[in-house]
Amino acid sequence: MRGMCAAMLSLEAIILALAVPVMISVEDVSTPLALTLGLGLAALCLLTAGALRRPEAYVVGHLIQVGAICLGFLVPVMFFVGAMFAALWFGAYFLGRKIEADKARWAAEAEGGSGAT
Repeated sequence: MRGMCAAMLSLEAIILALAVPVMISVEDVSTPLALTLGLGLAALCLLTAGALRRPEAYVVGHLIQVGAICLGFLVPVMFFVGAMFAALWFGAYFLGRKIEADKARWAAEAEGGSGAT
């Protein structure tokens, strides 16, 4: 789970950083606001990707998705891009949880099966 979620956050960081010039030159967002929001969220993505060993980091990952979608108030296309990354994030999160649960179940079955022989 951690690997997939970290990959999603890393890719999202790139997109959020690339959104900064769009905010400044196309949407006329003030430079300090664009830098703070875009690069701030991008840095938070990278920090969170590195902290995914801790369960609290997943909560931060969920909040990053809300922040990315909310950038749509400044750059309307970010509603779509943020929603797309949120869908990818939640897909990675829930698929990763399912894979980990299956691995634990298989390990328990293998342990129980090997003790019977």
